[in-house]
Amino acid sequence: MASDAAELADRLVFTVTGQHLNDLQRTILRQVWQGHKYLDIANTAGYTEGHIKDVAYQMWRLLSRVTGEKVTKSTLKSALKRSLLKMGIDVSGASAALGFGDAVVQSESLHLPPQAPPPSCTEPVNQTNPNFVGRQAAIAHLTSLIAQGHRTLLIQGEGGLGKTTLAQRLLAQQPADLTLELLMAKDPADITPVEWVVEEWLRQDFGVEPGREFGVTLDRLRRQLRQQNVAILIDNLEPALDAQGQFIAPHRRYGELLRVLADSRGQTLTLMTSRDRLCEPGIPVTHYRLPGLELAAWATYFAHRGIPDHRDVLAAMHSSYGGNAKAMEILAGAVQADFEGSLARYWQAHSQDLLGPVDLKNLVESQIHRLRALDPEAHRLFCRLGVYRYQEVPTIPWAAVQCLMADIPTQRHQAIVTSLRNRSLLECRQGRYGLHPVVRAGAIAQLTANSPGSAEWESAHRAAARCWSDSIQQIGTLDDATQALEAYYHYVAIEDYGAAARVILHSRDNQWQQFLPLGSTLYRMGLVQPVTDAITAILDHIPQNADASELANILGDLYWIQGRLENAIARQQTAIAIAQGCLHTEAPAPATHRWYYLTMLVVDSQLSLGLYHLDLWNLDAAATWFSQVIATATGTRHQPWAAKATTCLALVRSYQGQQPMAKTLADSVIEQVRGRGQSGRHAFFVQLLGHTYLNLGDLDTAESLFKAAIQAAESGHYLQIKANALVGLGRLKGQRGDLTGAVEDCRSAIALLDDVGAHGDLAAPHLQCALTLAGLPAQSAEAETHLYKALNLFQAIPAPQQVNRAKQAWRPQPGLI
Repeated sequence: MASDAAELADRLVFTVTGQHLNDLQRTILRQVWQGHKYLDIANTAGYTEGHIKDVAYQMWRLLSRVTGEKVTKSTLKSALKRSLLKMGIDVSGASAALGFGDAVVQSESLHLPPQAPPPSCTEPVNQTNPNFVGRQAAIAHLTSLIAQGHRTLLIQGEGGLGKTTLAQRLLAQQPADLTLELLMAKDPADITPVEWVVEEWLRQDFGVEPGREFGVTLDRLRRQLRQQNVAILIDNLEPALDAQGQFIAPHRRYGELLRVLADSRGQTLTLMTSRDRLCEPGIPVTHYRLPGLELAAWATYFAHRGIPDHRDVLAAMHSSYGGNAKAMEILAGAVQADFEGSLARYWQAHSQDLLGPVDLKNLVESQIHRLRALDPEAHRLFCRLGVYRYQEVPTIPWAAVQCLMADIPTQRHQAIVTSLRNRSLLECRQGRYGLHPVVRAGAIAQLTANSPGSAEWESAHRAAARCWSDSIQQIGTLDDATQALEAYYHYVAIEDYGAAARVILHSRDNQWQQFLPLGSTLYRMGLVQPVTDAITAILDHIPQNADASELANILGDLYWIQGRLENAIARQQTAIAIAQGCLHTEAPAPATHRWYYLTMLVVDSQLSLGLYHLDLWNLDAAATWFSQVIATATGTRHQPWAAKATTCLALVRSYQGQQPMAKTLADSVIEQVRGRGQSGRHAFFVQLLGHTYLNLGDLDTAESLFKAAIQAAESGHYLQIKANALVGLGRLKGQRGDLTGAVEDCRSAIALLDDVGAHGDLAAPHLQCALTLAGLPAQSAEAETHLYKALNLFQAIPAPQQVNRAKQAWRPQPGLI
């Protein structure tokens, strides 16, 4: 039984971590065990599908950690069985249905108290929905197309026909291991870049790190799609299409994604909805033109809403609106709210306004005008709600709605929201709210048209931005980070780029107990490209002040991670120039925090420049920058930077053959570095010191430093630092004659860096692997392969000194670098 599986999984987690699964995690585990999809679980448990996916993703990560192997929906049973048996947890009482063999069930051996799961978790998911009417023929037709082998389908039709609802219902009926949904923004300027989408899918849904290059990322997605039965919905595609039905220039790469999804060797079903036809060459798409609902469907829906039948009137309304599903919902709401359920009275008042061909946009505008006349306060809120994007954060909490009603008495808030919901202008599910894309477009048009000087537009954006920033006090999850970043987009919308910069620079505690700016935490979570894009979009629009300096500093590190060292150097030089200019202009007293902050920006950027030149093997330039940091920071409140720079300078001197000086420098900071290295951030300098002592021939000290760096990096999820420490251990084992262990460490480092796409760091383990394998005659071919990979990576940076160094180090026996 699924409840037994949940109990056993909980025992496994408790054995390893000392903590139990929470109620929602256990519910998800039971439902997944029974084969339910995330959407079904969300409906049963009373949460949104996105929240269920996020909780499940964190649970799979937890189970992966405690089992030591990757756990997903499809591998749950086998992974749980192996781990329980390996850890000696008694599973003899588990039934054969759990997949633990054919042993006779002996419940007493489990030592688990009997527990009946909550009724909501065990009852079958109700698949009926009285609001979903008249689409049996459409589902039958689409199901037939799928059975015939059509795996990429586009449901086409005007706005409000119910394309999304139909696609979601069809997807829910598919036997998929995983269901993914992507909603295109209504405004082309707000469309999420495809690179972000694929990164999010790989991390959140497949548990795989994307590559740094988009082609690599797509290849990883393609491999995952060939291993799993995946169903994907891409909703509201038309904002990404031009007049010819092809993807607009900024988003041409969506075509590459669709080609991957349509891979004939994959098992992917892709459903798209769009008002326009997709005419991208080379993409095998089957179009299905969705008709309006039949009159009988409208009659069923109105009857369910409790509106008395008036067949002739309903037929006239149905004809005027072409059977549009969204129009049906809005009209039913208006009839109930404003005309006491009388179709005849409603139609008598409005039939002349809607004669002729009327599309959904006109219908929404008509509804908005009526709202303004009947409930001005609700109309005001409705217009303001248009400022939210409803993209990465597709729905908003009550606080985000309420913050837009600061000028309205609190006791009226709930009634105003109810007014909008009753007119089908505001959607609500499980306490979260959202606007239909077409409705949101109408709200924005009203807000900008009725606000002289855009005062209302600006004030609404500022209120929304403050709400997002104030609601996130610490960054514990990716959801927290993306919600905090929403404030950035509101400030960009009103062209307050300075405030947008401060959103990125707003420091909070994160899940690794670090107090970092939002931008740093986001790229720490792996969202390198989104943060890069956010900073580059505003950097030229803000004054040359301290914020600009800090943004340039963060952007330099982002480029460094991506292996774009020339860009990284240019950004850090800009950061230094701006900060020094502020110091000169403002002339703050050395005892003030302002002086400390501006000087910190200078020395931190100088330290980064030294590290960049070290990666380029420009050792003299690196030594100059590190020496400058030491001279500036020693004996001041910036002493920690002096210790870091001393660590780096010791490594440079060891590479330059100045061993006595290197040892003196290293010995002067080793205890300080070791103490700070217990945190993940400072583990970087611990592994640097390990390389120094390895160059000095002190293998025992080097080994202890590498192991300490790995432990700290693992606790803080710094995969790049762990990989660099593994390269050091590989060198060390090679010197001790353990060539097999040395190669294994280098291969592990390559795998880690490849997962995060750190091309700048990948070259070093490839080179070390080549030099080590050269000592194994049978491995000469593989050694040359790794050498060429290292050379290509160095050339791509470009790092000509590293290329020369690699060529000089290459010889047919193990070498050190």
